Amino acid sequence: MSAFFNNLTIVDAVGSFGALIVVAAYFATQMRLMNSDDLAFPLVNLLGSVLIVYSLLQNFNLASMLIEGFWIIISIIGIFQHFRLRSRSE
Repeated sequence: MSAFFNNLTIVDAVGSFGALIVVAAYFATQMRLMNSDDLAFPLVNLLGSVLIVYSLLQNFNLASMLIEGFWIIISIIGIFQHFRLRSRSE
């Protein structure tokens, strides 16, 4: 196990932290700690996905890059949706 941590690069750590952020956001919605309608949800997902993409740019994997690309697009749509709906209610 120590060999694993000795070989862990900063790029791996950034990507792993991004994965933890995305999973934590999903877990928080399932536990009703975060509402998927709130602005925080797509922002947190966007941050996590960007960190994962950073690591994928160093250690490319097509399938992972595709899913993160879609995750980023969906998060950005969610951010715009939040502001669009908020401006309609004002």
